[in-house]
Amino acid sequence: MNELNAAPAVETRKPEPNAALPKAREFALPNWAATLPGIALTFAIAVIAYVLRIIPGVATFSALILAILIGIAFHNLVGAPAICKAGIKFSMRRILRFAIILYGLQLTLTQVASVGVVGFLAVSATLAATFLFTVQAGKLIGVESKLAELLGAGTAVCGAAAVVATNTVTEGSEEDVAYGVACVTAFGTIAMFLYPLLPHLLHLDARGYGLWSGSSIHEVAQVVAASLQNGQVSGDFALIAKLTRVALLAPLVLSLGFLRSRNRKENHASAPAPWFVFGFLTVVLVNSLVTIPPELKTGLIQATPFLLAMATAAMGLETDIRKLMAKGLRPFLLGGMAWMFVGTLALILVKTVL
Repeated sequence: MNELNAAPAVETRKPEPNAALPKAREFALPNWAATLPGIALTFAIAVIAYVLRIIPGVATFSALILAILIGIAFHNLVGAPAICKAGIKFSMRRILRFAIILYGLQLTLTQVASVGVVGFLAVSATLAATFLFTVQAGKLIGVESKLAELLGAGTAVCGAAAVVATNTVTEGSEEDVAYGVACVTAFGTIAMFLYPLLPHLLHLDARGYGLWSGSSIHEVAQVVAASLQNGQVSGDFALIAKLTRVALLAPLVLSLGFLRSRNRKENHASAPAPWFVFGFLTVVLVNSLVTIPPELKTGLIQATPFLLAMATAAMGLETDIRKLMAKGLRPFLLGGMAWMFVGTLALILVKTVL
């Protein structure tokens, strides 16, 4: 009876270890917020680069080269925090492309046309010949093809800006970009100080000296500094020739992107599409046909080199100095050869054609 009246035993189960507590809700920052620390870091480095240019003598170097050097030093001595990685990548890609699009505000179709058909063809031939010479010479002396292409673009077009723009399709390493920027800046700086000593020796008038400077010196700022030392006429013609070279950055990048696509087609690999170049061309067209408010245009033009400095700072933050040093002096020798080639060819064309 006692057994019949006994309450049925209740089976007790041990709680599973993973089920003891409710699962914590995962929390993740939105994509835009995750990029903020890295963007802030590259912004700060760009600001420091501009502040350093106040120091006498330092202004010789562009903010782009200073920013990449600061970035390299920070990465190799301190190390970028992991929380900054997303923003560094954003600066290297998105901010870079946006800055190149804004670069089109410095150019109009009227400026390109003012150099004339013969002048445009001469500048185009100089650019193409310099780029091809640099790539082929790089093969002969044993420089990696990607780095040779970056050196060729920087020498042929517009210095550091062309290096970072071309790398969007060349896809070289951060060390390649850092080496390319440093190299074209070094030789462009030499040209900036050397060229003003040569117009009388080379029997160049104001127009000829301006065209030669604009057709062969690397950076826009270096062209302006070197040409204006020979007067306003030289400065005007130099800027026209230089901006014509800048306009040819778009065809160069598009051509390289097309060749990359063809080379990868068999392997079904995707080549980077330089869509930002069409943005650059659109801005040039708008700048040629529409009157942009002067305050807005001036502000955007002044913001462009700062944004490029943020992009090069990001590249510096991704550069391992040991890999950079491992590249040796051959690329620097190639940069010197390319610099001498473009200067000689441009001089010959100014003397005989322009």
